Amino acid sequence: MPALKLTLTGANGALAQVLRPRLLARGVALTSTGIRPPEPVGPGERVLAGDLRDPAAADAALEGADMVLHLAGSSVERPLAEIIQNNLVALQQVYEGARRHKVRRVVFASSNHTIGMYPIGQRLQLSDPPRPDGNYGLSKVWGEAMGRLYWDKFGIETVALRIGSALAAPAEPRHLSTWLGHEDMEALVWQALSVPDTGFLTVWGVSANTRGWWDNAQAAALGYQPRQNAEDYAAAILARPDPGWLCQGGSFATADVQ
Repeated sequence: MPALKLTLTGANGALAQVLRPRLLARGVALTSTGIRPPEPVGPGERVLAGDLRDPAAADAALEGADMVLHLAGSSVERPLAEIIQNNLVALQQVYEGARRHKVRRVVFASSNHTIGMYPIGQRLQLSDPPRPDGNYGLSKVWGEAMGRLYWDKFGIETVALRIGSALAAPAEPRHLSTWLGHEDMEALVWQALSVPDTGFLTVWGVSANTRGWWDNAQAAALGYQPRQNAEDYAAAILARPDPGWLCQGGSFATADVQ
């Protein structure tokens, strides 16, 4: 079976640094692109630098790709003008590049900050209305909607991963509910890339946390079976000071909008 030809954007980011070597180890023919030239993490990785807001850069990154793992963009709360450029304009160019090059699927790094204004402890379904906690979360709501648009109009599949707290280990009480361990993140991304047909699908990017808030039954469509559990760290975490967040988005929910 031919190797999956995958373009990964945001190659210099924290999630990409975890995923790139793991995808290479799975035999993916990987092209990694960043706004700064990324250092290859393994033999056979093709690396590019370019601003994805530029159609020429999108074309260079997507030519020959079967799928895109889109991790690029501002990953923290920033002024709206910056978020629009990095998270919205660039994403549209990725989808337009996918149209030009007949890329089959975009796996989109969405975020729990799409629902960050819900109160701590409230159990959520994917059908619950978005409640973004800032400009960053708002951009991810828009990004999910763009994926829906490009599936409905152009047949480009999207799997939107509403990533929780993607860390090697949970670090605060909120993470006991939102943690996505690195092994589970790899498994989730791999399932999103390898399942034969997805259409448009949104799932929570979260581990099997005992104290989880998000019903991830729809992840069964991907065959995702998380194995990590933040509860393994609970005793140590609960012995530390609690920041006292009132909303599921944590510090994002208390930050001002610029």
